[in-house]
Amino acid sequence: MKLTLIKPNMGRMMTGSYVDEGRMEPLQIGILAALTPSDVEVVFYDDRMEDIPFEDQTDLVAITVETFTAKRAYEIAAIYREKKVPVVIGGMHPTLLPEEAMRYADAIMTGDAENVWTLMIEDAKSGLLKKHYKGDFSCKPQKNVFPRRDLFENKGYLPISLMQFSRGCTNGCHFCATSVYFNKTHHCRDIQAVVDEIKSQKLKLVFFVDDNIVSDHERAKDLFRALIPLKIKWVSQASIDMTEDEELMRLMMKSGCLGNVIGFESIKAETLSGMNKGHNIGENFDAYKGQLQILRKYGHQTWAAFTIGHDEDTLDSIYETLKFAKKNKFAFAAFNVLMPYPSTKLYEDLKSQNRLLYDGNWWLHDDFRFNHAPYMPQNMTSDDLTQIGFECRKSFNSITSIIYRATDLKTNMRTPYKFITYLIYNPLFRKEVYKKQSMILGNGEKS
Repeated sequence: MKLTLIKPNMGRMMTGSYVDEGRMEPLQIGILAALTPSDVEVVFYDDRMEDIPFEDQTDLVAITVETFTAKRAYEIAAIYREKKVPVVIGGMHPTLLPEEAMRYADAIMTGDAENVWTLMIEDAKSGLLKKHYKGDFSCKPQKNVFPRRDLFENKGYLPISLMQFSRGCTNGCHFCATSVYFNKTHHCRDIQAVVDEIKSQKLKLVFFVDDNIVSDHERAKDLFRALIPLKIKWVSQASIDMTEDEELMRLMMKSGCLGNVIGFESIKAETLSGMNKGHNIGENFDAYKGQLQILRKYGHQTWAAFTIGHDEDTLDSIYETLKFAKKNKFAFAAFNVLMPYPSTKLYEDLKSQNRLLYDGNWWLHDDFRFNHAPYMPQNMTSDDLTQIGFECRKSFNSITSIIYRATDLKTNMRTPYKFITYLIYNPLFRKEVYKKQSMILGNGEKS
């Protein structure tokens, strides 16, 4: 049996095909390949940078689907199904919308794949695919599984090895699809397994793709202690409340952490409360002044993530957020138009208020464009929100801003390694700002 694994692209630019120059190895593909029995031939195609050879013979196609790649994934599935090749799709989006996904595939897989993948493969061998395979959320994720990284060779990925220590997050932000997917749970891998995986591969720069690597402070400390002897550099995603525990911060930075993506989301307490992000506020909220002092004390290179377009937001408050990000010389920052992902509380609230655009399913609509607002904000038009989001990204990633932010001696210039990292990745992200804006989802043809 031959299995074809596919990572779909989001779509294409207005001027032509889109190649993701900042692409990283798709960890989930490596895990699925490792779960596959050895008597099955596995091939992998990354739609973000290579053509899919639809004419090649295969017995089964498996596609991992996120909301932004759903339209393209369904297009790919349709081509194979027309050729009578069975298609199974899985990932976060099918888990959030299983009824939709079932219309585009012979089988869907919801939840985590570890406990049902082998069963699905055996059913496919027998020609008896079930319509729905329901995976559990294991309290010991990725147990006894190391990703097959040989599939990633010669595909031009950034020199960063993707790994995972934990899955899920216990916070319940109203816009977060991850909270829905994992039902606000958080589970950790065995730490020795993480150490062994790091030792088993070549790269010494690691991106832990955890939703919140410090969700459990004590388990995180144990991980960081185990990482110290390995002398790696790493980044991940973490919540700002980690600054309340200085032992955690010391161990984190000593273990090789360069910095983390942190969901600041807003600099206004009222806005944070409205999105159910109270853990960002704490007892005495001072627009992150105290937390930022701790981050700079330990040399943390921060990727600040903001969401814009909340009901409390105005054009002026969004501009204040941009000024805040520049003033604090964050290594990187994202100004994401608030996206109502399906099955989230935000989506249901906007739907009940008749504020959703594009018939509610923006991820499949022919007229939706990437980074455009798919709903009617409270204090501005959707076009205003789209435009100010683009302006924030352009301004923060301008040449003058990159030069200005580079001069922070406590973070971006703290070590030669951190400075070089800053200089390499800022121009790359600047380029992506312009390439991705208004991207067409899918192949761009009217459905």
